[in-house]
Amino acid sequence: MIAITGATGNLGRLSIAELIRRGTDPSDIRALVRDPESARDLDAQGVTVVRADYDEPDGLPEALKGAEKLLFISGSEIGRRVPQHRNVIEAAQASGTEFIAYTSLLRADTSRIGLAAEHRATEALLADSGIPHTLLRNGWYLENYTENLGPSLHHGVHLGSAGEGRVSAASRADYAAAAVEVLTGSGHEGEVYELAGDRSFTYAEMVAEVSRARKTALAYRDMDSDGHRAALAEAGVPEDFAALLADWDAGVKRGDLFAEDDALHRLIGRDTTSLAEAVARM
Repeated sequence: MIAITGATGNLGRLSIAELIRRGTDPSDIRALVRDPESARDLDAQGVTVVRADYDEPDGLPEALKGAEKLLFISGSEIGRRVPQHRNVIEAAQASGTEFIAYTSLLRADTSRIGLAAEHRATEALLADSGIPHTLLRNGWYLENYTENLGPSLHHGVHLGSAGEGRVSAASRADYAAAAVEVLTGSGHEGEVYELAGDRSFTYAEMVAEVSRARKTALAYRDMDSDGHRAALAEAGVPEDFAALLADWDAGVKRGDLFAEDDALHRLIGRDTTSLAEAVARM
């Protein structure tokens, strides 16, 4: 039995689909979700759907009971993830889970991106748990860009503060395939995988590819972090989220989201999704 947290999220659904594609019986997959109604399609496929909420620790051990392996997809509530993740890890201890694969952040141990702190804390909790585990330090998703370019395309300009920094991004499907390889393969316990795309790009290169593919004029306007944050807020982006976006771009500029490690390529046994492929799917 393989349990998956956040099973109705994008990465969770892709991971379930990949497990089934590789021959895992759907009845051996347990989808942990906050709202079972949102997982009716998974239930229809024969996946076991169980209600589980990171903020309701009393119910988590029962939700995990009998699951030998857990794909622990990090929560989405930034600022609340450490206590939520502690609840999941303690439930895994109580239920006898034998292995955890956790989706962390690229070079979480050294990254200065604000998101890294909660991942570092979770990695420490896992280390202290005594449960055999693998760290899947995922780099940036290509979809972080391709799914959010609507305003830029509308205005003909993409604002950022990444300078000439390079992003080694891959698709969610690539990261899901790597997670499934770790869950179903052998020899992964104790490993820390720095997962990143084969080919990196700058924001200027990304904008040029979008312009070419969409046959439209799109420019990249690079700003300093304070100007970027102010411009986003002026455009109506909530201040907290504007600060996050500027922080992420600062990370790109420093090189926090660039990697030359081929771990993702090796795990999935193929080239990772390219920027051009991702843009073509927009």
